[in-house]
Amino acid sequence: MTTLVGKKAPSFEASAVINGGEIVQNFSLEQYRGKNEVILFFYPKDFTFVCPSELHAFQDAVADFESRGVKVVACSTDTEESHWGWLQVPKNKGGIQGVTYPIVADTSKTIADAYGVLMGEYDYDAEGNLVATGAMISYRGLFLIDKEGLVRHMLVNDLPLGRNVDEAIRIVDALQFNEEHGEVCPANWQKGKDGMTASFDGVADYLSNH
Repeated sequence: MTTLVGKKAPSFEASAVINGGEIVQNFSLEQYRGKNEVILFFYPKDFTFVCPSELHAFQDAVADFESRGVKVVACSTDTEESHWGWLQVPKNKGGIQGVTYPIVADTSKTIADAYGVLMGEYDYDAEGNLVATGAMISYRGLFLIDKEGLVRHMLVNDLPLGRNVDEAIRIVDALQFNEEHGEVCPANWQKGKDGMTASFDGVADYLSNH
């Protein structure tokens, strides 16, 4: 796959479930352009095992993202009806009841493909249709998209490996620190710590004080 970092996030319109149970058509990230950063994360499949732990973890952190002006959006290759059904199942029975952020239905598989996270053997026929053998689901991709629609961070995990939501928040903090102060963030940077100026003098100053 080629990296999307520094490039415009692929646009899309698709059905989605919002507010824990409302199905909408033509959901798009364009509604956030110029107003909000977006964490867009892909997960493999509804009604599975690692996936609900991630969806609930992002829900638990929604207030933290919202306080930073960041919208959380999930996406898988399941249908909107499947998303809706899973949202009706309580957490203690393996469901995702209580999740309120949008969950996009990438039933055509083209969104996951555009973001480089679609797994499986596939190609396009002469008419431009995606042709595949085997299950077509997404890897655990995560993308931080800035207010101008540019991808500033991406992470892709294999299916068994759940993500760290605290790290996603740290990356948001780093981006916003850079945008506000013009300084860069060194390894293991955390909100409240010093940044560095992007010069050799800045590196020397940082190292001499740490």
